[in-house]
Amino acid sequence: MSAAAVRVLIADDHRMFRQGIAAICRGRGGFEVVGQAADGRQAVDLALALRPDVVVMDIRMPELDGIRATADLLEAWPQARVLMLTMHSDERNVLEAIKAGARGYMFKQAGADELMEAIRMVHRGEALVDPVLALRALDELRRGPSDETSPAPAYEALSEAEMAVLVRVARGMDNAEIAAEMGIATSTVGNRLSQIYLKLRVANRTQAALEALRRGWASLDESV
Repeated sequence: MSAAAVRVLIADDHRMFRQGIAAICRGRGGFEVVGQAADGRQAVDLALALRPDVVVMDIRMPELDGIRATADLLEAWPQARVLMLTMHSDERNVLEAIKAGARGYMFKQAGADELMEAIRMVHRGEALVDPVLALRALDELRRGPSDETSPAPAYEALSEAEMAVLVRVARGMDNAEIAAEMGIATSTVGNRLSQIYLKLRVANRTQAALEALRRGWASLDESV
């Protein structure tokens, strides 16, 4: 197996679905399935033991659901990268998965090519949330308590350069695209993102993007 192969752990309580993803990974090349888990608790234990590059996690599982399993895994191993799969288009689940630290969230109905690309994106450190689900999640945030009863948490002010990166992240651009558009190095984008995470008190680019949209700093409309 090539050293460059993406090491994948698959967690789903449906054996046939697990085996299907495993077969796709093996058939496409560039992936190595290092383990399979039938419930959330087993997923956490295997991920901590095997340290895969990406954990493909079902949201509905016995013992421990995917959201709680993701939270437990990230608490024990903050570097873990989780791609959440679901049959359900519930915006609440999207928000909870993002809060738990999932890097991606997509439907099980997605095609094989979409799934493989999603795994690659999460492995590269990028965020992936279905645009429709992202908009629903944003609407859910906007329907929350008013600022008078639940003020937005304090944050350290972003620099102009950091805000420019954040706006582009909120529009779904990856680090390479941001670097090309802004005329800076990809490593510089990564460094600015790290500062953004610290200042906004978020764990990943998806959380940062949703925070930017919630506060009105960015728009999904590129013309704005």
